[in-house]
Amino acid sequence: MKKTRIAAQGLVLLGCGKMGSAMLAGWLERGLPADKVWVIEPVPSLWLRGTGVHINAQLPEAPAVVLVAVKPQMMGDALPAISALGGGETVFVSVAAGTSLASFEAAFGADTPIVRAMPNTPAAIGRGITAICANAAGQGALDEAAELLSAVGDVVRLEGEAQMDAVTGVSGSGPAYVFHLIETLAAGGVAQGLSPDLAMQLAKATVAGAGALAMQSDDDPAQLRVNVTSPNGTTQAALEVLMDEASGLPVLLPRAVAAATKRSKELSRG
Repeated sequence: MKKTRIAAQGLVLLGCGKMGSAMLAGWLERGLPADKVWVIEPVPSLWLRGTGVHINAQLPEAPAVVLVAVKPQMMGDALPAISALGGGETVFVSVAAGTSLASFEAAFGADTPIVRAMPNTPAAIGRGITAICANAAGQGALDEAAELLSAVGDVVRLEGEAQMDAVTGVSGSGPAYVFHLIETLAAGGVAQGLSPDLAMQLAKATVAGAGALAMQSDDDPAQLRVNVTSPNGTTQAALEVLMDEASGLPVLLPRAVAAATKRSKELSRG
């Protein structure tokens, strides 16, 4: 985090729900002084009130960064409170889904540095991944944005905003696909005679452990799959179902990602 610039000019957080709170907690843990943070939040939580940050107070004239973390449907009401900060050196970083760079340029001016980010829900426990891109004026702000967003997980840079819908389909919506995998894996265990509690415990731990192994191993997921698959064994029997080219995951997951990507494009067009 570029603490020198933020420490001198301050950081404004617009919206402090689950995502905003996770980011704020990460910044404070990394040493950002609480008195250099201004939060605009209509209903401050008890946790937020105890952080020592400025809450719904007068904003600094030219903060280093304004991070927009309100829901897209609330954007129209929220942006006027910070519109006067546009057109200068203040960097605007948005984690609002479906709100384009052009929408922010319309509100703040095309010469305003704007970074658009797509985090996902594991950011709430510091295990998210966030994709970022910027307008022409914001290209030089990508390093600063990446460091801010790294407080809640990994950060990747896109070639351009056109990739943001596909990112939504893979990582933005992706946690829900994994949660459903856990649900259905546990249901399969129940169908084979396990108790619901035991089946769910096994399913959660298996998915979490496999994900951690995939992240830490030098082998790619395809090799990891081969490593655990004995010829004519139990895993191969299951994979013959899951990898069926007509009805298995090779068909279903690309269709799911395509559907989410299509819907993201529709929402961004309004």
